[in-house]
Amino acid sequence: MKSIIKREILLNTKNLLIWSISVGLLGLTCILLYQSMEGEMKDMADAFSNMGAFSEAFGMSTLSIATLKGYFATEIGAVHGLGSAMFAAISAIGIISKEEDAHTGEFLFSLPLSRSRILTAKAVCVGFMVIVFTVVCICFYLIGFKVVGEDMPMDQFFTFMGRQLLMNAEIAGICFGLSSLTGKNRMGLGLGIALFFYAYDVMGRVIPDLKDYLFVGPYSYANAAEIFTDAETPVKGLVLAVVLLVCGVVFAFWNYNRRDLAS
Repeated sequence: MKSIIKREILLNTKNLLIWSISVGLLGLTCILLYQSMEGEMKDMADAFSNMGAFSEAFGMSTLSIATLKGYFATEIGAVHGLGSAMFAAISAIGIISKEEDAHTGEFLFSLPLSRSRILTAKAVCVGFMVIVFTVVCICFYLIGFKVVGEDMPMDQFFTFMGRQLLMNAEIAGICFGLSSLTGKNRMGLGLGIALFFYAYDVMGRVIPDLKDYLFVGPYSYANAAEIFTDAETPVKGLVLAVVLLVCGVVFAFWNYNRRDLAS
């Protein structure tokens, strides 16, 4: 099984590096821009906080973008949240189905390994990539904080990154389960799931009737604006995240072990 894990990691290293460095570097650039725009931010903060639904959706009504904490939560938080979710989705949505799509499963499943052990190796690979992605981004952001030299509450920052990691794991778990359904690579479906969850959260913060159902989406507990204002922990969202993650992985094993593979 170790050889399968190593093979999957090597095959996905390029994708991991491109996504983690791109998102991390974009976040670092935004942090560095804060220093040069700090004066203008103070003039813009009041205007952004009074833009109605827009301010509500992106947390600008509760946080001031004139501070590094508020700027990170409203700007970099959105960039990281969307970028990391897309990476988690595309990493998991094709990890199983690609074997049938590329006809490499004929060799892989002829090895003296059960399907369950092969799926375990693939699940470990996805988990490894999501963790490495998060660590790389954390390193970029910490460098930015150090260069800017502004105060940043590290407890809230690491809480945000931890919940983002759980969010990515939940999305990856859902996509991992979907990957067991088909013999074709559905990258578009994975990206669509990530974008749908993001859009659902934005709409839920604007439309009053949807606010009570925000916990259904993974962004409900990983929202930077709420974390950086010490809002109440969304327990229902966190519990549902763990349930969906487990269900997605369990479904992948159950479904893949019972169905005939395409030749």
